[in-house]
Amino acid sequence: MKIAQVAPLWESVPPVLHGGTERVVSFITEELVRQGHEVTLFASGDSTTRARLVAMCPEALRLSKVITNYDAPLVAMLERAFTQAGEFDIIHSHLEFLPFPLARRCPIPVVTTLHARLDLPELLPLFRKFADLPVVSISNAQRDPMPWANWQATVHHGLPQDLYSFHPDPGKYLVFLGRIAPEKGLDQAIEIAKRVEMPLRIGAKIDPANLEYYRAVIEPLLDHPLIEYVGEVTDMEKDDFLGEAYAQLCPSDWPEPFGLVFIESLACGTPVIAYRRGSLPEIIDHGVTGFTCETLEEMIQSVRHVSVVDRKACRRAFDKRFTTQRMVKDYLKVYAAITWHTRSSSAGPFRSRFRYTLTLRSFQMGKSQESPPPTWGNMKYKGQALREPALCGTHKATSYRLLLGLPPSNPGAFPGGNPLVPLGPPPPTVSSPIEPVASGPF
Repeated sequence: MKIAQVAPLWESVPPVLHGGTERVVSFITEELVRQGHEVTLFASGDSTTRARLVAMCPEALRLSKVITNYDAPLVAMLERAFTQAGEFDIIHSHLEFLPFPLARRCPIPVVTTLHARLDLPELLPLFRKFADLPVVSISNAQRDPMPWANWQATVHHGLPQDLYSFHPDPGKYLVFLGRIAPEKGLDQAIEIAKRVEMPLRIGAKIDPANLEYYRAVIEPLLDHPLIEYVGEVTDMEKDDFLGEAYAQLCPSDWPEPFGLVFIESLACGTPVIAYRRGSLPEIIDHGVTGFTCETLEEMIQSVRHVSVVDRKACRRAFDKRFTTQRMVKDYLKVYAAITWHTRSSSAGPFRSRFRYTLTLRSFQMGKSQESPPPTWGNMKYKGQALREPALCGTHKATSYRLLLGLPPSNPGAFPGGNPLVPLGPPPPTVSSPIEPVASGPF
């Protein structure tokens, strides 16, 4: 399948230091390439990828000392990506609402993963204008302000399974990882560390917009023997930084769409203690992989009960739910469903339904070519080949009802007499009842 991934330009893909969205784009891109798909990545020139890179600026904008107008390369990237739309089967955008006007007019399917919060009042009128466009949420909680949007799926983020190693033994310090911003609650993490008398190591970046907040609120709190600010940390540094911690503190007091730091911690086997906000309850199992709290006092008490959490359970939760393979599998289902929907608008019900099945299987196997049109000889239902209508001993309409996924008018016309499910848009997580015979092209 030919897929365009359109990434933000604020950080490289993957980022050298902090950058959640760009890291996720990198994980998706590399896994799709590994599975055999043809991927084009629109990103900054200092990005590293096995996909075809279309560089829109020499370096990521956040650390650039040359580019001062950040909008110029972004607009140029949108123009180039959508001008080349005919080269792709689908465009996957990670730029929030910015490409919406172009996406609505694009001749090929465009899906947007929304990575940011959606509870800001100024967003509602905009999203209502584009309520028809397909979007993906990164948590169910993220959807709450806009339940009416054209949600295709919720796809939780994932990490490469071998990115972080499991650390079975708890360390003797607490850790805070992320951005320094008012909503992240670093001041509360410092207060917790002081109250429980445990060292706190802080790995965080400071965006220019939050520099004044850092100087006025956070910097004075760092002058304490238990508090250590280490700055931004790389992926390699995170392994030991998180893995050797006693627990991770996440006192964020805002509806975070998805905390990538949560699953990074689980991958290392380190429990998470956080406020019960946003996506947190979807990621952390209270009392099993960490603690979800409502107040500062609850978080303080939870630190004292971390010893009951099995670090192996944290790693098991990561392996089961938050790997790159699982994430990309979910996105391939979304791609197949959106492509089927687009093509079905110009195809009859028989060809649309069958094309969906074969296209989904083709995408999952990393094939970009169309499958041959269906024939009686290369289809089956529940392991049994469909027979030519003349051989079924009944009228032709019965056999065509089987092809379309409708119950047969005469159950005896089909081997086993099992009725099929009613015809309708097939959910992306459920395969169509009509399958290619094993000896066919798949």
